[in-house]
Amino acid sequence: MKQTIPICMPDLSLRPFWLSVERIISFPPNVLYRAWTKQFDLWFAEPGSVLMKGEVNTVFYFETAFEGSRHPHYGRFLRLVPDQLVVLTWLTGADGTKGAETVVTVELEEVESGTVLRLNHAGFPDEESRDRHEQAWPLVLAQMEDRLIKFSHS
Repeated sequence: MKQTIPICMPDLSLRPFWLSVERIISFPPNVLYRAWTKQFDLWFAEPGSVLMKGEVNTVFYFETAFEGSRHPHYGRFLRLVPDQLVVLTWLTGADGTKGAETVVTVELEEVESGTVLRLNHAGFPDEESRDRHEQAWPLVLAQMEDRLIKFSHS
């Protein structure tokens, strides 16, 4: 399989704040890979708001809604290894990455009980942004599993 080289990797050298979270999710890696590359509207984004192709060097857009406000998310895929790895940029507004192009790396490792999902999020402009995401990502990953369970039973 030919590996596509990403266009213009983000320079994170002046934004050293990062986080890491891990969760075992009761689905195989292929289901989680598809959720991260083609199905954000099943578990994270507002339905109907997703523009996503799931290929290296393609951009994506989606919105989330929280307490009556919409929150646009933008990014591009940097590296994809089917069922193993998703690397993408992640850019949100004032309550998120404060307009900084951060990098999310999702590693998927199959285990007996499902998949260990390791998420690293790097390039935050400050501790406040990092801390907000460090609190949010575990909740988002729990929501992912809950919504995938509901979707698989419908």
